[in-house]
Amino acid sequence: MKILICQPKLEPKLRQLHHELIAHPGIDAVIVPEGYMNENVEEACQLAHEFKVAIIGGYRRMQERPKDRAIAIDREGRIVLDRIKYSDTAFANVDGWRVGHILCDELIQQGLRTEDQRSADLIVHPIGVGMFSEAQFDEWIDKARAIAAERGCYMIGVSHADGSYGDTGVSISIAYCFNRQGETVFIARGEAGSRVVELELGG
Repeated sequence: MKILICQPKLEPKLRQLHHELIAHPGIDAVIVPEGYMNENVEEACQLAHEFKVAIIGGYRRMQERPKDRAIAIDREGRIVLDRIKYSDTAFANVDGWRVGHILCDELIQQGLRTEDQRSADLIVHPIGVGMFSEAQFDEWIDKARAIAAERGCYMIGVSHADGSYGDTGVSISIAYCFNRQGETVFIARGEAGSRVVELELGG
């Protein structure tokens, strides 16, 4: 599977995603940060259908608490996963891959919380904003690496290119990919930008 890991800035619409899809023809799926889609789910579904690409990430229902939700949209523009933050980890079939979804600080708060012991091929970890310290960055990387190794699955995480937690004013953008053995495919610390990885289902 050829995956575009999209690291846009916070924005009200999906202009950067549209631009990235035009700039990267031939990809199978795109991963975006937590909350990036805002309430633009219909537009995201249209883009998935138009470009024949799965879109996995997060959106928001601003009138609900918590407002953040995990979502996966298939190549036909159909929603195949939709769950509220801090609920149990959900899985969906995306292009023949069994994909799980951890939203941002769920990684630390609850990890991969599920009674479903079937193996996953890929865990996607959309993150809202960058890390507020080097220590937090290292903690999240270590936890993600451990999940990939323990569950024998790929794991990919990405934050927005901007924005900071609370009033810290500090934001170290983060993106990473680990293979099924927990080995590093790449780690991007404060180096915002989109990346493409090509992963083998049995790799």
